[in-house]
Amino acid sequence: MSDRFERHRQPWTQDEIQKLHTLAKKGMALKAIAKALTRSEESTKDRAKLDGLSIAKLR
Repeated sequence: MSDRFERHRQPWTQDEIQKLHTLAKKGMALKAIAKALTRSEESTKDRAKLDGLSIAKLR
């Protein structure tokens, strides 16, 4: 299983938060953002909600 994230429960760094904001504003999908940040989709979604960001849903 290569999709395991070794960063379980790691705190978000300022750089990651900035990158999340940038990617979300570009309209990237949740899956792509999570992969770019090497975070789980769940973690990425939670952080985006915390920061009041909306992430595009894939249609």
